[in-house]
Amino acid sequence: MTATEENTTVPGDERDGRDTAGPAAGAKRARLIGGPGILLVWLYGVMVVGAVSRSTVQISTQFDKAPLAYSLSAVAGLVYGFITYSLVRGGEKARRAALVCCAAELAGVLVVGTWTLVEPSAFPDATVWSDYGMGYLFIPVLLPLSAMYWLRKARTAAV
Repeated sequence: MTATEENTTVPGDERDGRDTAGPAAGAKRARLIGGPGILLVWLYGVMVVGAVSRSTVQISTQFDKAPLAYSLSAVAGLVYGFITYSLVRGGEKARRAALVCCAAELAGVLVVGTWTLVEPSAFPDATVWSDYGMGYLFIPVLLPLSAMYWLRKARTAAV
C-alpha cells in the first residue's frame, strides 16, 4: 500500500468524525506528515513517552510530594499524544484539532514556565513545562511553535 492510498478518505457518516467523501469524488485526506511533519511526529512521540513515563512513575511513587507538578506532566503527555495522533491521522479536521492543541500546549508552557520562575515554591518538583521546558532542552516551547507553523503552512498548501 502506498502512502497516498494509506491517506485517502474513507466513506462514512459525519457522526464518526472522519472526513468524508463519496467514492466517486476521489478526495484524499490532506497529509500532515510529509517533509518536516515526519520530524514533528517523531519529536511529539518522544515527548509522549518522556512525559507519560515520567508522570506515571512520579504519580505512583511520590504523588504527595508535588501533586500539581506531576498532574501537569501527565496532562502534557496526553496533549502530546493527541497532537501526535492528529498529525498521523491527517485531514482538515485533524489539522485544526492539532493546531488548537498546539496553541493550548504553548499557552500551558508559557503559563507554567512563568509560574515556576515567579513562584518556585508552588512547584517542589519540576514539570515537563517548568522553566519553559529547560529540563527537556526547551523542546516543549519550541515544538508547538514549529508545529503551529507547519500546520498553518499545510493549510495554505492544501488551499
